[in-house]
Amino acid sequence: MAAIEPLRQTPDARPETRDVILRVEGVTVGFGDKLVLENLDLDVYRGEILGFVGASGTGKSVLMRTVLGLNQRRAGRVEVFGQDLDGADRETRLAIERSWGVLFQHGALFSSLTVRQNIQVPMREHLKLSERLMDDLARLKVELVGLAPDAIDKFPSELSGGMIKRASLARALALDPAIVFLDEPTSGLDPIGAAEFDELIATLRDTLGLTVFMVTHDLDSLATVCDRIAVLGDRRVLVEGTMDTMLHFDHPWVKSYFRGARARGIGA
Repeated sequence: MAAIEPLRQTPDARPETRDVILRVEGVTVGFGDKLVLENLDLDVYRGEILGFVGASGTGKSVLMRTVLGLNQRRAGRVEVFGQDLDGADRETRLAIERSWGVLFQHGALFSSLTVRQNIQVPMREHLKLSERLMDDLARLKVELVGLAPDAIDKFPSELSGGMIKRASLARALALDPAIVFLDEPTSGLDPIGAAEFDELIATLRDTLGLTVFMVTHDLDSLATVCDRIAVLGDRRVLVEGTMDTMLHFDHPWVKSYFRGARARGIGA
């Protein structure tokens, strides 16, 4: 059977007018003799929420970690804010890293630090601020993500799963980033908590002008808050576009995922 060529679609009728904030070109990543990503291309546009989806083990988180510089590439390039990361000097690279925030799967909060201290970790690493100002900023971030004020001095072990997600998001927003990377942000949350978190992400995007790269398995998130979806399969992006594009793309996994029994009438 002939290989299915990747299909690309943007909601803008004039894609050349859209501002690409993140560009991945020809990226290949492997571990040992196993290739996980091969010649992968993907653009992320300023101000959008991009949902990045694929079967378990296909490399969704690997791509995110590769963009962040946590995995090595065997080939390809990553461009952020128009700057090729390979060609960036140390000062430029640090400036780029200050302009993104990351929410890792399961939150990845430091268990020995309070919420306040966790939020202040990026501030201490990248900024020179007084303790009083860092305290004020931490309180602001806690309020921004919808946590109760008294959560700021609690340890992660004292928080519910939903509170951990919000505290982790507050830390991701510590440096007022332009782009936020979210790795399975609604995993482990009940449907109400997941819907509330999706609404929070959409509100923050609209109010702060964020660009959001969201790795997710959550069909509801893809259907309700994502402006565009990219599907990973066969070590590359199989298709990208709107939910309507997903529903009409002729690939076995894509059809099973978006039109299968668990789709619950999406696009009907």
